[in-house]
Amino acid sequence: MESNTLFYGDNLPVLRDREHFPDACVDLIYLDPPFNSNRSYNVLFKETGGAANPAQIEAFEDTWHWGSPAEEAFRDVAHSGSDTARLLSAMVEALGRNDVTAYLCMMAVRLVELRRVLKPTGSIYLHCDPTASHYLKVLMDSIFGPHNFRNEITWQRTNVHNDAKRWGTVADTLLYYGKTQDVTWNAQRVPHTDSYLASKYRYDDGDGRGPTGSTI
Repeated sequence: MESNTLFYGDNLPVLRDREHFPDACVDLIYLDPPFNSNRSYNVLFKETGGAANPAQIEAFEDTWHWGSPAEEAFRDVAHSGSDTARLLSAMVEALGRNDVTAYLCMMAVRLVELRRVLKPTGSIYLHCDPTASHYLKVLMDSIFGPHNFRNEITWQRTNVHNDAKRWGTVADTLLYYGKTQDVTWNAQRVPHTDSYLASKYRYDDGDGRGPTGSTI
């Protein structure tokens, strides 16, 4: 596959094309799917005239409702006989065939394929919101293994604001898993703030960590 290639529309048939996506071919996955709580989120791109792109509408219009696409996704996973199949079947039995379980079925069938294409050293980040993050965490445990869960990252996406009769909804969740324990990890670092340097390195002893902190 050529680099910098954009596949546009539903990612499931693309992922299942093994010519483009053979087993263990991907280093890193950042998954930012349509959230179950916000239908307007599904239109990521628009046509030149401002209209929603038909490929996206077709891909996402049934995401939050139980219908034939959800039933097909459920059967695809359920017939595998895997731990994920048993978990998803239990979720559908307990919660019923509704918008939430339709969303989980849509996610499950894709997460199975995403694990297949991920390299043993690869990582996956699933961006979600509190509406279904607890279900998705359990679902990912069944697919990637609870021992390959690495972090739950909270992203404050907006400033604090008041919501009627509840705490303000200001944060999203990123679920971070590796495919195995041999995950490639590149530590992220940022420079210390001036206030930190001023409080910790008030005296210059010639080791490069003086008040200027230029080599920290």
